[in-house]
Amino acid sequence: MDVRRIGVLGAGQMGAGIAQVAARAGYDVVMRDIEARFVEKGMAAIAASLGKFVEKGKLTGVEKDATLTRIRTTLVVADLAASDVIIEAVVEDRDLKRRVFAELDALCSPDTIFASNTSSISITELAASTGRPDRFVGMHFFNPVPLMGLVEVVRGLGTSDATANAITELAKSVGKTPVEVRDSPGFASNRILMPFINEAFVALREGVAAPKDLDTVARLGFNHPMGPLELADLIGLDTCLAVMEVLHEEFGDPRYRPALLLREYVRAGRLGRKSGRGVYEYGR
Repeated sequence: MDVRRIGVLGAGQMGAGIAQVAARAGYDVVMRDIEARFVEKGMAAIAASLGKFVEKGKLTGVEKDATLTRIRTTLVVADLAASDVIIEAVVEDRDLKRRVFAELDALCSPDTIFASNTSSISITELAASTGRPDRFVGMHFFNPVPLMGLVEVVRGLGTSDATANAITELAKSVGKTPVEVRDSPGFASNRILMPFINEAFVALREGVAAPKDLDTVARLGFNHPMGPLELADLIGLDTCLAVMEVLHEEFGDPRYRPALLLREYVRAGRLGRKSGRGVYEYGR
């Protein structure tokens, strides 16, 4: 499949990052969100990220400007209809994702591939809200998208070989390393990562160690670049909670029960870096 135009549904952290790497790779991108302030914030984040690459000598000013010109923003979902591939990056809400895919299904050509950036929700279930399960696939990027090299290509029950292959090649073309996984709760990455993060919140609530000390254990003892609490703040505590809830619901196993402290922080609006406060406090 010849992919030239990519639609990105959602201009938040992940959507903006996906739009950035796609445009930098030469694709024409349309990025859509529901309010002007969201797309404006997304474009500002893209410009700032590209600016850092320029400062580090990894990108020229001309390349930065060319990347930005390849991204068009819109508030109209129908403007995505001409895309060859649409990558959904809205909040981790099963019902919302199903609604937006059903709406897109009615607008787009039968040839358009739908890809979800969900980090835990069943690709097979999301595909069932459309009439194209064969052209539906998971394309799970990692935060921050411009820096992280992995993409999980998640095959749903109906995903065709042609669709999986097209998304694998698309991932490679935007500079990522694709790993194919089957449709299982949390896929491969979050099946491993989120219980680790969750247990750090259990240990924190029990007073096993202070937050910085728990993170130091992971960084120095496990050779991780970030500790689990730092990483949770970067990912977003609401996203971590949503993934744990999916794992707990799908497997029915108490080992996946979300930590009480994680739930309390989310209820308090302490979502991590994006809200200015999570486990740690950040300047906004």
